[in-house]
Amino acid sequence: MDAGRAEPTMPVAAVARRLGVAPSTLRTWDRRYGLGPGRHTDGKHRRYGAADIARLELMQRALLRGASTAEAARYCLDQLPKSAPPPAELPAGPEPAPAATGLSGSTMARRLRTAALAMDAYAVQRTLAEAVADSGVLAAWDGVIEPVLAALGAGWRGTRAGPEVEYLLAECVLGALVRATPVLDSPRNQRPVLLSPVPGRRGALPLYALAASLADRHIATQLLGRSPTPEVLSTTVRRSVPAAVVLYACDGDAAEVVLFADDPRGRARRRMFAWGPGWRRTPLPAQVELLADLRGAVERLEYVLLGQ
Repeated sequence: MDAGRAEPTMPVAAVARRLGVAPSTLRTWDRRYGLGPGRHTDGKHRRYGAADIARLELMQRALLRGASTAEAARYCLDQLPKSAPPPAELPAGPEPAPAATGLSGSTMARRLRTAALAMDAYAVQRTLAEAVADSGVLAAWDGVIEPVLAALGAGWRGTRAGPEVEYLLAECVLGALVRATPVLDSPRNQRPVLLSPVPGRRGALPLYALAASLADRHIATQLLGRSPTPEVLSTTVRRSVPAAVVLYACDGDAAEVVLFADDPRGRARRRMFAWGPGWRRTPLPAQVELLADLRGAVERLEYVLLGQ
């Protein structure tokens, strides 16, 4: 860098966009752990230089590996103390918002997990909104949402994250999927697709992703987000007369084939589908078809209902 030229710096809002966290998170990291900017302008405006941002990016990587916020802060200060020279010069000019950058699914997934581990609900919601807006629900679920949910749900032993992180992420994902599911004015199917978890079990988030993905193809659904009792499920099938029924099971103990028994008084013919890991070891009746992943489920249902 030219000695006569000042080091480029960035304000809090631009750094927050770059890292995928809320500005309040950066202020908290500064106040609690000393990870603030190296300089202020006019005595009050905070400006981050290249070394400051390098420390924050290193902290994000430590959080992704399962360190607590305090441990990550100590680690990055030890690795890159404030006296260390900046590793690279920042680009001049304003930092663009992430929504305009076309970030890859893996980058979005890292941002999502970092925000969730930091319990930063605002950053989680914004990352989810950007992922859906950039690539649609189907691609966002496959490349961003589902990998992070799976890592958090199965990897508690390998991280210091507690169940509060999974609860936060699940609620934010639910909101994002509901917002991405429009009410269709003219659906392509005359009768809806009934989507339901098996009675007595949680695990409806994949069904919300399926409903949103089908709505994107103008296929109407009826979703039972709360796990129904067998009686409620049977009555709903009888009264709503769906063209197809999809029962999702995430737990093998919950997968009971008796749930697929047809109502003898039902007049309309309906297709029956099982979906989710809970069905993989359960022998299914001949009239019940096992669906694959989300993309396979969407394509199969569209073909069965509409021949496309």
